[in-house]
Amino acid sequence: MFVVCVVPSSSLSRRFVRIGPYVLSNALVVAPMAGVTDRPFRQLCKRLSAGYAISEMVGADPRLRHTEKSRRRLDHRGEFPPTAVQIAGADPRMLADAARYNVARGAQVIDINMGCPAKKVCNVAAGSALLSNEPLAEAIVAAVVAAVDVPVTLKIRTGPTLETRNAMAIARMAERAGVAALAVHGRTRACAFVGAVDYETIRAVKATVRIPVIANGDIDSPRRARDVLALTGADGLMIGRAAQGRPWIFREIEHFLATGEELPAPTVAEARALIIEHLDDHYAFHGEDVGVRTARKHLGWYTESLAGGALFRSEVNVAQTSVDQVAIVERYFDGLAAESERLIYETKYAHSAAVRALPHTQRMPIQNRAPWVGEALAA
Repeated sequence: MFVVCVVPSSSLSRRFVRIGPYVLSNALVVAPMAGVTDRPFRQLCKRLSAGYAISEMVGADPRLRHTEKSRRRLDHRGEFPPTAVQIAGADPRMLADAARYNVARGAQVIDINMGCPAKKVCNVAAGSALLSNEPLAEAIVAAVVAAVDVPVTLKIRTGPTLETRNAMAIARMAERAGVAALAVHGRTRACAFVGAVDYETIRAVKATVRIPVIANGDIDSPRRARDVLALTGADGLMIGRAAQGRPWIFREIEHFLATGEELPAPTVAEARALIIEHLDDHYAFHGEDVGVRTARKHLGWYTESLAGGALFRSEVNVAQTSVDQVAIVERYFDGLAAESERLIYETKYAHSAAVRALPHTQRMPIQNRAPWVGEALAA
């Protein structure tokens, strides 16, 4: 059972969510993102006030279960509960089997993916392609709910296209089938991640069903979080790309919703320590070779709009060992600390989806105004 309790606070309401036997600290959810929300990143976000996190998408095809990538995605050892696993596919029986398989390996919540717009997913009629086939979508939901005795949730978009938005029909179907909660990304499959988010449809979905609705799409600041909650009436918020390189966004939003006050940016010393801890966990989880290679994207996000970030990335992206990567990170943040106590972003919310959707030629230029960076990297 998924229950939302709204408790008044001094300014804005704080939302406490119960999923089955689990009471979450807040209703801020880390969106499932392929290649991003591995166990180390989920753990980091939870430490920084995310109330809930969903794993990377796991394919339902049993032939893929024994690959190294799948084994890592099924590794939930030591993870803060509840452990939520997102499954994807287009065959009801296969998805039901995948749900049972993941529950047997520690999943405490199963999430069904009907929101991914990626071509390789939609080309096999999975992800958001299922929104175009409502009977199949209903068969999948019914099969998964019947297959397991843990809560089942569903992530969708507003519909296949702007002209064929059917999120309300899908939501009603999901509620009838026993889905415990629904996350809605406010764009269509055709929109992918481009264009304005349709919060009005999320609001309409919330008004249509009694199960909790989680709003998703371009929530990249505490003020945007407040505004989306007010506009949609949603029970919670799902945050994805804005958390890349800025996992502390969850505590910033939690604090703002509770007090109406914005937290300052992290100190350089705190950010340095968090990033190094993330790297250590990342290397231990993925192994040296894969860990070094996949850490580069996280380090790029962490420094996307910080002074000297471009020079830092040119150095760290060619480092071949974890020891070298960590040494470069330490030098870089030691240099930042010499200039300022806190992180200073050259664009306040550099990870805004609206900014990232623009062609590079239209983005605000990021200047490298820290001559010490080049000297440190050359050392």
